[in-house]
Amino acid sequence: MSQPTRSAATPGMLSSAMRIFDLSLGQMLWSRRSVFLGVLLGGPVAIAIVLRVFDTLHAAGFKVNGAVVGGSSIFGMMIWLLFIRFIVPVLGVFYGTSLIADEVDDKTITYLFTRPIPRSAVLVGKYLAYLACTVLLVLPSVMLMFFLVAPTGGGSIGAAFPSLLADLGMLAVGLAAYGAVFALVGTRLKRPLVVGLVFAFGWEPAVLLFPGYLRRLTIAYYMQALVTHEMPQDSAVSMLLQIFHEVPSLWTSLLCLAGIIAVSLWLAGRAVEQREYVLEQ
Repeated sequence: MSQPTRSAATPGMLSSAMRIFDLSLGQMLWSRRSVFLGVLLGGPVAIAIVLRVFDTLHAAGFKVNGAVVGGSSIFGMMIWLLFIRFIVPVLGVFYGTSLIADEVDDKTITYLFTRPIPRSAVLVGKYLAYLACTVLLVLPSVMLMFFLVAPTGGGSIGAAFPSLLADLGMLAVGLAAYGAVFALVGTRLKRPLVVGLVFAFGWEPAVLLFPGYLRRLTIAYYMQALVTHEMPQDSAVSMLLQIFHEVPSLWTSLLCLAGIIAVSLWLAGRAVEQREYVLEQ
């Protein structure tokens, strides 16, 4: 009697990853971490409400160095300073480093690995669930912020709407890149959260301030080319962003970010396949 082939008995990589995706998405959306980060994402909305009230009460609008700043410029500044430099890295750190580490801490990793699926499919499925979860958390915050801020200073929602679509795509790419890198950190290091926070809020901001090739070892360097907003000239805002003036081209950034995502996930998958998980009693 012939034995069944391995391909018939074991699900493929994609189908296995989608099973883990279905299992993990609901858990992530209703976890305590998502509630905390949902509150965090409410911060930009609260700031947008304050700005809208101020604009309504003061007909002169917002002025920087005597020049009126439009709503699209304010929205662009908030996207840059609040989301790209803070919220997106925070989401990547807190979710990415926990994809495997939480299963180890909860002593449930062995239950996932006893299923007849490739180990790396567990990581890929949980990564896809992270990406869907964070996009679902970020999208409402950005949309509300846009519709509150864009009309201020005499701005037009219709004229600024294409930039909103570009922003949503840019943020999705940033979440994918940071999540993949920190997923790798979570599979390789014992204290991934500390390392992730140091990388996102220590290494990246420091390296970007200095010329040279080290800045190419950061995700933020490539994210700069995806920012489409034009800031007011001769203003404090433009002076603040001059340190990010040197940026790569759009296609170079997209290719490099795609390479970062692919290589990080591949290395993380290999780490999960090769590592022996011994759970402490």
